[in-house]
Amino acid sequence: MKYELTTNKKGNLSQIRALKNFSDVKKGDLGGFIESESNLSQEDDCWVSGNAVVSGNAKVTGNAKVFDDAVVYEYAQVVGTAKVSDNAEVFE
Repeated sequence: MKYELTTNKKGNLSQIRALKNFSDVKKGDLGGFIESESNLSQEDDCWVSGNAVVSGNAKVTGNAKVFDDAVVYEYAQVVGTAKVSDNAEVFE
């Protein structure tokens, strides 16, 4: 496993914490907020950071990054080397 859900909450969302070093993420780094582990793959180098949120049935996989204040929700998929940032909203 590369991350865990913490007890830091934002509504029904949990902040994530890195359990190992990968890409530019260091063990112990706090990330963004996800609704469940199904939102962010434990594989590859994908990551959610800053105040970013991934919820619903949305998925982040591969080496994709969601950061800053971006929000990804519903059935959206952020895959490959995609980057979603700033105040972007991605949804189906």
